[in-house]
Amino acid sequence: MIRVIIVDDQDVIRVGMEAILSIETDIEITATAADGQEALYLVEQYHPDLVLMDLKMPVMNGIQATRLIREKFPEIKVLVLTTYDADEWVFDAVRAGASGYLLKDVPKEDLVKAIHLTMEGQTTVDPKVAGRLFDHVVQNINPIASRFAENLSDREMEILKLLARGMNNRAIAEKLYLSEGTVRNYVSSILTKLEVSDRTHAAIIALRHGLVDLE
Repeated sequence: MIRVIIVDDQDVIRVGMEAILSIETDIEITATAADGQEALYLVEQYHPDLVLMDLKMPVMNGIQATRLIREKFPEIKVLVLTTYDADEWVFDAVRAGASGYLLKDVPKEDLVKAIHLTMEGQTTVDPKVAGRLFDHVVQNINPIASRFAENLSDREMEILKLLARGMNNRAIAEKLYLSEGTVRNYVSSILTKLEVSDRTHAAIIALRHGLVDLE
């Protein structure tokens, strides 16, 4: 069961989202909040698996709340669901630790799918903002990372290729007959050696250097 807290300053949105998601047999709406500060209180009280987070709210906005939740409870996923697709909102949400970014016109089935993918460790970004986010990440890659081939072991290179294909730790572990913990350690080492902070940056490096054939 995926326990979810819905955060939105509009009553009608909270009620609507709760009605839509409550139909799913493996999703439980633990609580709802009208702003980021209330969300923090509820997260501490209920410790959900995922927070469905709006961004522009009174008292404390979603960016601030996401950052605080991820700092205090790094195991809790935050999936942004908002009407705002401006670059500054998208980039700030990702930097704050959001695991995905969706717009509120997303179809119900895509929202449910995104929740499941987020819990599996994957990232879901609305197509309307994905291109701009990708360009931003590419432009801000540390130049030192381009010399990755000199630093990664054969096993790390193998895992990087799978990571770049969008595979999560569990899928990589099953493919390579390793434990998830071992894969997690390898991924951490890869990020350190590439001097990047997340899997997305690492994947883009692999793609830019022709390590992965996506066809």
